[in-house]
Amino acid sequence: MKWEEVRKIYPNRFVKIKVLKSHIKNNVRYIDDMAVIESYDDDREATRELVRAKDDILVYHTANDKIEIEIKQIFGYRGAV
Repeated sequence: MKWEEVRKIYPNRFVKIKVLKSHIKNNVRYIDDMAVIESYDDDREATRELVRAKDDILVYHTANDKIEIEIKQIFGYRGAV
């Protein structure tokens, strides 16, 4: 499913999606194809799901025109020596 379709079906809501296809350009991940897992009216519930999200699961609001995720490079590792 494309983002435009998701926005029409779930207007002004948070949606939990599984990324099926994406590409990266200039340190930005663009989501090309997705599957909707669930939608939320409650901001708190959506936030809880966002915190739990892993791998290719995202929670995003349909008020956004596009799904663009900036990729931040993490340099170095701090841990037990």
